[in-house]
Amino acid sequence: MTDPIGVLRGRGFIHGVTDEEGLRDLFAHGRVTFYVGFDPTAASLHIGHLMGMMAMAWLQRAGHRPLAIAGGGTGRIGDPSFRDEERELLDEDRLHRNLEGIRGQLSRVLDLRDGLLLDNYDWLGRFGFIEFLRDVGKHFSVNAMIARESVRRRLEEREHGISFTEFAYQLLQAYDFAHLYAAYGCRLQAGGSDQWGNITAGIDLTRRLHGAQVYGLVWPLVERSDGTKFSKSTGEAVWLDAELTSPYAFYQWFFNVPDADAARFLRIFTFLPLDQIAALDEEQQRNPAARPAQRALAEEVTRIVHGDEGVQAALRATRLLFGDEPLAGLDDRTLADAFESAPSVELPRARLETGLDLADLMVAVGAARSRGEARRLIEQGGVSLNNRRAADAFARLGPGDLAGTSTVVLRVGKKRYFLARFR
Repeated sequence: MTDPIGVLRGRGFIHGVTDEEGLRDLFAHGRVTFYVGFDPTAASLHIGHLMGMMAMAWLQRAGHRPLAIAGGGTGRIGDPSFRDEERELLDEDRLHRNLEGIRGQLSRVLDLRDGLLLDNYDWLGRFGFIEFLRDVGKHFSVNAMIARESVRRRLEEREHGISFTEFAYQLLQAYDFAHLYAAYGCRLQAGGSDQWGNITAGIDLTRRLHGAQVYGLVWPLVERSDGTKFSKSTGEAVWLDAELTSPYAFYQWFFNVPDADAARFLRIFTFLPLDQIAALDEEQQRNPAARPAQRALAEEVTRIVHGDEGVQAALRATRLLFGDEPLAGLDDRTLADAFESAPSVELPRARLETGLDLADLMVAVGAARSRGEARRLIEQGGVSLNNRRAADAFARLGPGDLAGTSTVVLRVGKKRYFLARFR
């Protein structure tokens, strides 16, 4: 029989378990229903969530039943854990859009025909305030709630503090566990290490309400070997939505991870067998310039999140952007990601449709100070338009000269890029 804890530990998913011996015994005696929650505080999940999704997938592959909880109820409040400021409260329309995006992304990794995707607003939304205080709140000690590190840190910050709304979040999440135990026989909650306090609160409430022994398991938060964390709150999120992070940018992020992270990320973010990962790591050490581990990592993770078509799109964009082929047929999101640091301007689409001189375009984007300078740069062979060497400063550009839906890419010299977007 597969040892789920051994599988998760071997791939780097175990940061802490509330009662490892008891959980091992539970796994050994049959199928375990477990859950992980995803608060819809953004339009997309990111790679921090992907780590949890992969852990869920490994448990499912070991024969256990996943419950993915889209937090329509808790998402209306927001988890204060390890945040310095109050979360923005979401309006109903935005919350609904975020929930829909999460559902699609979860289904790429989990087989939801065998599990369930639930919205905790379905049960939390039925509570009245007095009823919730009477039935749930009475089981919580304010002293214990204040002692939690994430709450205590906020209380010590006089400028921000913590609202009663966020302070009460742990009661809502704790009740999720108690409800899921009663309704679905759920015996395990898993999540990131920042959820340890919320999980143990749910374990205690489930024991108090139902007299049941349930368990918690947490994985480490995603970070690079240099300690850099990746989340939307730090501005370092790598999104699973192609509209927010293109398959090309997604692929490139994983392709460019440091050597020290490649094997670890292969264990976490792919389904490749451990012996194959070990072989890739050995090859990486023998020939680091070839980046075999990063290449396999980027392709496998992109395939999981964006499918085979996403991998092909990323590889094609990489070939075009880092080769000598003319840039054509790329989407604007990919071009924006690829040339994120390049100066860019927006110009009226009508200027392109009526015909625009290349020299005028260079002045407009800041690639030249005057038409005369633009002409000299072009005559010297130092200007490329969408990866094609430009020869005529007064060539009239039209819609057929776009590299994407609305983007033109200019290069002056070897490394100076400029983008023009025609709206």
